[in-house]
Amino acid sequence: QAFFCLLLCIPWGSSCPRSCQCTERAGAKAVLCSSRHLEEIPKDIPRDVVFLKLDSNSITRIPSNAFRHLSRLEEIDLSRNAIEKIDRAAFKGVAAGLRRLDLSGNRIRSVPKEALLALKAKLRLANNPWHCECALQEVLWEARLDPESVRGITCHTAPRQEYVGKPLLQVLDAGANFCGVRQRSTDAAVFVTMFGWFAMLVAYVLCYVRHNRGDSCRHGGHLRSPPSAQPRAE
Repeated sequence: QAFFCLLLCIPWGSSCPRSCQCTERAGAKAVLCSSRHLEEIPKDIPRDVVFLKLDSNSITRIPSNAFRHLSRLEEIDLSRNAIEKIDRAAFKGVAAGLRRLDLSGNRIRSVPKEALLALKAKLRLANNPWHCECALQEVLWEARLDPESVRGITCHTAPRQEYVGKPLLQVLDAGANFCGVRQRSTDAAVFVTMFGWFAMLVAYVLCYVRHNRGDSCRHGGHLRSPPSAQPRAE
């Protein structure tokens, strides 16, 4: 925060989004778009930006390739927006260089795990109405979360009512496993499908055997029956 305050003192001479303020310090360029009533991520952000503040706006979605052209981007602050949807390729092109991403204080219920697990950035995900599920559990275990914000990842909804309102970390520490529930459901579905195919195969074999047996009986009976008597000539 202090660093961004210092950046405010040194304006850019280059192009800058109309609703933002652009500054530079020691070669690090920042685009400051806090509290500007933005409803989407600006399209004209300079390519050499390092720090991008988009907090306290009304942004509802992070679309695919939203930051792809910003190859030097290291920090993004999207806290305190109205973000509900994050596309799978939202951070494509910046995943390797991004060091910090703040998504706290939004309306995010779920997120494609691919969008976050590809990042090396330290994530802040607190104060969102999360639905506790397998994808969120995998993000908690595998992503680089800011330790100070982990407790703020709370189950707004969950498969079991007893988990609602509790921090996800506490729920998992108590023995819950959302991925295990999904795995058991998948295993059951596979078992039912295999049983169905097996039943169809058995029915087909029985039908085939009965059909051939019936043909054999008819053929055998035909061979055993005596030839019809020929009429005697008058």
